[in-house]
Amino acid sequence: MCSPFEMHPCLNVDEILRLVAYELIASELKATAVSLACCCRSIQDPVLDTLWETQDRLVTLLKCLPQEVWKEENGTFCFQRIPTKLEWTNFQEYTRRMRILQLDASKDYIDSEAILVLQLRTANEPFLPRLEDFECRSTTDAFIPLIPLFLSPRTANITITFTEYPSIVAVAAIISRFSTLCPDLKSVTLNGLPQNPVAIGAVSEMLLSCNRDSLGAFCVESPLTEEAREFLYRLPNLSILWATIRGRTVLPQVALPNLVSIDIDFENNLDWLQGFRGTTLDKLEEVSFRSKSERIGDFLGAFASVALTTSAQNSLFAFRFHTSSSWNPTYNALLPFEQLSELEIEFSCDNGCSSRVDDDVIALLARAMPKLETLRLGGEPCRTPTGATVKGLVALASRCPHLYDLRIHFQAASLAEAAVSAMTTPRDDNELVDRWDDCMLADLDVGRIPVPAQSAQSVALTLLNIFPRLIDVKYTNQEWKPVADTIKSFGRIGAFVRHIGKAHRHVQLASEPDDTLPGCS
Repeated sequence: MCSPFEMHPCLNVDEILRLVAYELIASELKATAVSLACCCRSIQDPVLDTLWETQDRLVTLLKCLPQEVWKEENGTFCFQRIPTKLEWTNFQEYTRRMRILQLDASKDYIDSEAILVLQLRTANEPFLPRLEDFECRSTTDAFIPLIPLFLSPRTANITITFTEYPSIVAVAAIISRFSTLCPDLKSVTLNGLPQNPVAIGAVSEMLLSCNRDSLGAFCVESPLTEEAREFLYRLPNLSILWATIRGRTVLPQVALPNLVSIDIDFENNLDWLQGFRGTTLDKLEEVSFRSKSERIGDFLGAFASVALTTSAQNSLFAFRFHTSSSWNPTYNALLPFEQLSELEIEFSCDNGCSSRVDDDVIALLARAMPKLETLRLGGEPCRTPTGATVKGLVALASRCPHLYDLRIHFQAASLAEAAVSAMTTPRDDNELVDRWDDCMLADLDVGRIPVPAQSAQSVALTLLNIFPRLIDVKYTNQEWKPVADTIKSFGRIGAFVRHIGKAHRHVQLASEPDDTLPGCS
């Protein structure tokens, strides 16, 4: 038994101390954690490691240097003198603990001479020697030279978003050093890259220098050279891929056995799809495609003809396609993908409604894809009175019980008509008699769909009859406000009633005699 002045033996275990430190800081009890660290040497390192593990400001870190070393002028950090070796050694007590740095460069204003001071003091040693994840948003030309300071051989994940129109030469110079500074990169994400030969060459060179066995995610908004494409599409452990394809690009025969997610930005040419023909994609779960071309054609048919030759049919659960152009896709090509839980195909109605989604299309999709949780067809629904009717919505409610999020063009007028019909039609002929309580739909995006005058209540009640769990209606047409308010009010009541009903059922089950117990007849 421990005396009152002895520490419990468990508190000599480093893992337990780190768990205590983590729980205190996660519970917003930082002051308590710091107090413990000040009075107990054994927990000092775990607390400091936890406090400094993740940071989101560079200036906050630099202010740990003695105050006479630095100053702020007009919100810009600068050095008044070069830190001494002793001051720098003490400062490294914090920098060595950092594992994750998530910066917004637009919030850290650092004088250009401060960069030179940091470079002088770090010399050939990493500024953050144990940094594993580096993320920088709004990366300006002034901040780009700082990036190599943060990277080290321990850095495995790099995410950088550049501001609009960055310096091509500065960006290329930094990118080309990634694989040298971080020899075992696992993930690279680069957004906002200029698409020109200099940037393409730098990205391709960086990729070719990466460790092919460690790279698991490559998400870069830039085309690649042919040599780099040969390397990228044959990485054995790549699981996440974002690719940009321009012009008539032909891919090599793809061999990505561990691919889980792919996102491709392409133009109107579809030759690149053939690189996936016959590929083993047992782990592929989600695909996303984006195109700015005005001529998309039968992309869904071209995709299906290739995908059905792979092993992805049974593993794919999410399909997304986005274009800013008008488009009238043929959805039948996707019917074989019965495992889909998310189907999102977005196109524009700005130059006239191009949606051809009707009851037949909805019924086919609902029948083929009963596991759907998210269904979004078209962009924001427009004011054109077209799309599915109450029959299509009933088909979704009855066949897709897991559906939670819905955005399609539909006719609100048909809901109002159904409400009137329900009051005059015999019960046996009324399609709205049944309620689909199992349908989980909670979010409905109606956009600018017109609502017939004086019919808000009937539209709301018909929607609740079809989707009893509906709560949130997203709209930009103010005609939907009374509908949305009614649904939200009824939705809260319905949730309460279901909760009470469930509790009542549990009480009933608890009060029923158990025939398996002795003495029960």
